[in-house]
Amino acid sequence: MSRPLIAVAGRIAAAGRVSRSEISFAGRVYLDAVLRAGGEPLTLTPRELTHEQAVELLSGFGALVLMGGADVDPQLYGQQRQPHVYGVNHEQDLFEIALVHAAIELKLPTLAVCRGIQLVNVALGGTLIQHIGDIDFGDLTGVVEHAPGKFPAGQDFALHDVEVTPRTKLSKALGTTSARVASFHHQGIDQVGKGLKVVARSLDGLVEGLEHGGAGQWLIGVQWHPEDTATSDLHQQALYNALIAQTQ
Repeated sequence: MSRPLIAVAGRIAAAGRVSRSEISFAGRVYLDAVLRAGGEPLTLTPRELTHEQAVELLSGFGALVLMGGADVDPQLYGQQRQPHVYGVNHEQDLFEIALVHAAIELKLPTLAVCRGIQLVNVALGGTLIQHIGDIDFGDLTGVVEHAPGKFPAGQDFALHDVEVTPRTKLSKALGTTSARVASFHHQGIDQVGKGLKVVARSLDGLVEGLEHGGAGQWLIGVQWHPEDTATSDLHQQALYNALIAQTQ
């Protein structure tokens, strides 16, 4: 049985030791998680896309993965950029937003990770908390560590618990309603985009999971990084397994 082709929205990186020219890439941990689940990941090179072009591009794939990464341009959700915002790439944002709208039209199974959940929320008219360190969670302030001390540098991640709403696509995919997750972010979901519903939160109340409620849609976003602990936590790998299962 052939492996279903899984589109992974790629990034552009500067030339260096690996290549004399810029490179288009996807993170190895995402690719490995897809491979373990039985999919064949292919990296999509960022470019300017019309909606029609995005639909045509994704029509040959069984599912879509949106990776974590730098911050979404606040202009896209009607706000001015605040000091903690980093790594903004407006063209990358527009590329991924085009993919989101195309995937929804095609009802293409989609897993959106960390930045990915934020990008989906913005694409559907939602807004973001630009820096969760500026938010007063009351008695729960500081209870949850959402990023390691050296964020955004380094490869380490924080660990914290999330509670998942029972009988949701996310809980069924994970096989649990409570999970210990790898976290590496300083922004969060604020106003929820059209068609999305909150299906997971951390102990401080921050949104950790969204899914699309439309008929025939399997679009799940998680604020954490399931691929980072997928080799040791079966529930995290199960999320990628569920994505690939949707292609069959």
